[in-house]
Amino acid sequence: MQDGDAALALQALGWILSDEPRAERLLGLTGLAPDELRASLGEQATLAAILSFLTAHESDLIACSDALQVPPASIAAAAQRLEGQPSEGTTA
Repeated sequence: MQDGDAALALQALGWILSDEPRAERLLGLTGLAPDELRASLGEQATLAAILSFLTAHESDLIACSDALQVPPASIAAAAQRLEGQPSEGTTA
């Protein structure tokens, strides 16, 4: 796991949690309770789930990338790396 990917996932989580309906949707889709989410923030799978949540909802992905001033493709690539999938343009 790259530190930059983890930092991006945590920044994205802050953005997600700034909107209650979006935060509730994240919790519903991940199956995590707020305390479980907090407790698992150091886990790669949780960080991957946060970014995958965004990549599955294009409007959220675009809005988050605008808010964080990060290209949407960077968020998608970080999600893939956290999920253990090779990113396009990288060699294994």
